[in-house]
Amino acid sequence: MATVQLRNIEKQFAPDAIAVKDLDLDIADGEFLVLLGPSGCGKTTTLRMIAGLETQTQGDIHIGNRLVNGLPAGERDIAFVFQFYALYPHLSVKDNVSFPLRAQNISKSEVDSRVQDVAKRLRIEHLLKKKPNRLPGGEQQRVALARAMIRQPQVFLMDEPLTNLDAELRADMRAELKHLQHELGTTMVYVTHDQIEAMSMSHRIAVMNEGVLQQVDTPLNIYNKPQTLFVATFIGSPPMNIIECALVTEDSNSYLKSDNLNYKLPNTIDSTSQQVYFGIRAEDLSVASDSTADIKGDVILREPLGDETLYRIDIGSQILNIKTSPKVRLTIGDTIGLNINATNIHLFDKESERSLLH
Repeated sequence: MATVQLRNIEKQFAPDAIAVKDLDLDIADGEFLVLLGPSGCGKTTTLRMIAGLETQTQGDIHIGNRLVNGLPAGERDIAFVFQFYALYPHLSVKDNVSFPLRAQNISKSEVDSRVQDVAKRLRIEHLLKKKPNRLPGGEQQRVALARAMIRQPQVFLMDEPLTNLDAELRADMRAELKHLQHELGTTMVYVTHDQIEAMSMSHRIAVMNEGVLQQVDTPLNIYNKPQTLFVATFIGSPPMNIIECALVTEDSNSYLKSDNLNYKLPNTIDSTSQQVYFGIRAEDLSVASDSTADIKGDVILREPLGDETLYRIDIGSQILNIKTSPKVRLTIGDTIGLNINATNIHLFDKESERSLLH
């Protein structure tokens, strides 16, 4: 087990192609940290630099108490699990799992003992004599994990390992990976673009966009206290509703004003920003009577989701999403009022796109 520290990391593939910009990140010993972001945001490049598969243009990487800048991947005491399992099709599962140990000339008895131990942990004892290309995706993934685990590395690095599994298997493997990491207590850095994986598995999430680290925090804080407009709109399904407004102070009160909104904020905002983005999540909008409504709009779409219903409301300048109980029935075409949950509002400076509240 080990900490991982990234200091002033930059990766530049060409003068106009900077994949990672000025990244500082501390990963604690035994932590499950997820690098989350859209395709091309720099998360996989970051993981590959930690592994030694890419060399950073500048900056330092520490694993444990070692500066590993010049060390090849094989000397960093890490294990890497790829999106494509990279199993040897001509070898049995047992030989695939034991391969890293046999390459180190470890005794056969020690190899057999560790293979049995890791196979038991991952419930693949019955597969040891089979060839991996005859196994379904979920079992191939377990074999790839076993091959990584058997080395007993200081750090596990995982690059979207569940992408190729169907929905049911992905849900099962999320739970298994979380339990496995807790049981082993090994530092794990996991890359994904799937926010469900990030929210459900991690101790902390590092959100990246266009090579820049946006926010590092617990899953609940990432969701409830986004620091940037990008994090607010990337996390959550549906995305956070965003309305461009003027922030106006009148008689010591702060108001948000737009073509369809004149909303008094619960607290006065001391800010030099005049133009802001107002954010509110779908679950923080509720149906109201016309006389008390903060916003009015027309119902244009209804999406029943079982335990909740998603409605889309046209307020003139844009579309808002709201979530309701399935018992609430709104009619397409009706004009309705909406109330805003004042305790869960978000404001972002229009220029910097950074939060004015958190």
